[in-house]
Amino acid sequence: DANRQISEYKFKLSKAEQDIMTMEQNIGRLEGQVTRYKNAAENAEKVEDELKAEKRRLQRELRTALDKIEEMELTNNHLMKRLEKMKANRTALLSQQ
Repeated sequence: DANRQISEYKFKLSKAEQDIMTMEQNIGRLEGQVTRYKNAAENAEKVEDELKAEKRRLQRELRTALDKIEEMELTNNHLMKRLEKMKANRTALLSQQ
């Protein structure tokens, strides 16, 4: 009976050691996953920061371009009015002759 108990305990010990090895392997695998996920998260945060900076830069460029367009439209309108006045003056001078 004692031999049977010893055999049973040896089997349980062997099984427990196998379970421990399996768990240690799982721990190693999970730690590797955690490291990869941390690196991926850090890279994603870095890319996000770069994208935010790029967005701000592009928004500044857009505002600058829109301001230039507005300025050019005002200049164009002013020049068109001057041209119309000059045409009107020329027409008036030609009709007087």
